[in-house]
Amino acid sequence: MSLSYAIASRVKDYFMMMKFTLTFLVVFSCVVAYLLVPGVEFDLIKVLLLFAGGILVSGSANIINQILEKETDKLMARTAPRPLPAGRLSVSEASVVSIVTGAAGIAIMGFAFNWLAAGLSLLSLVIYGFVYTPWKKWNSLAVLVGAFPGALPPLIGWAAGANALSEGGWALFAIQFLWQFPHFWAIAWVAHTDYTRAGFRLMPSDRGPGKMIALQSAMYTLLLIPAGVAPYLLGLTGYISAIVAILIGCFYLYRAVNLYRKCDVPSARKLMFGSYIYLAVIFLALLFDKVK
Repeated sequence: MSLSYAIASRVKDYFMMMKFTLTFLVVFSCVVAYLLVPGVEFDLIKVLLLFAGGILVSGSANIINQILEKETDKLMARTAPRPLPAGRLSVSEASVVSIVTGAAGIAIMGFAFNWLAAGLSLLSLVIYGFVYTPWKKWNSLAVLVGAFPGALPPLIGWAAGANALSEGGWALFAIQFLWQFPHFWAIAWVAHTDYTRAGFRLMPSDRGPGKMIALQSAMYTLLLIPAGVAPYLLGLTGYISAIVAILIGCFYLYRAVNLYRKCDVPSARKLMFGSYIYLAVIFLALLFDKVK
């Protein structure tokens, strides 16, 4: 094995631990929230710094998650190939990577933006890594607990631009907070067998996937419609974003209602992919319809 191949393989494992693809979506909402702050203009250097800081902090939290779940990851087909359960990386090496990436990300947030954004980033990392992760084996309230760090990226982005936790930031936080419940329950529905084998309790019902969970998913997607209109009502965006929010909210609601009607894995998978479409569309609509 050549040195270059070994290095490339190790870097690939680091990226896998950081869950780069999922982290990208999370940081995307952080950057959009920053750009939505009144008076903030697009600055490529600032955007890249915010993106890098967000990627590093989220990546660090994901590594902590995988360190603590190394043994349970071995039990699930989806997670068994990860670097830690597969034995390609040691816990000590992963811990070093987590500390370095987390510290670097928080430092970027603090020095390039402000310490409010850095503090929120640290809070997000701690809750996700050390509260949400072990809670997943206790009871289904883990989904509620995990929704807080999951919704913090847009608030972090807003704080980075405004250096304050004002109503605009909380409106964006609310969108991502509500979005997570149908999103995560759809994932838990699709991976129910794996999660049960690993001992995770992520469904709001001990009976597992069923009508009640699908109904709760639909309720949260319904709440997202007025939440998506809130930035317009606050004067952050124009009426076009409100129209898009209603339309994409109805699309997300339709997927959830369809899951309630059919209660099957294909419908849950469609809801899961629909959640990604919703988040991308709503934040892009808000960004492009920002009130100047």
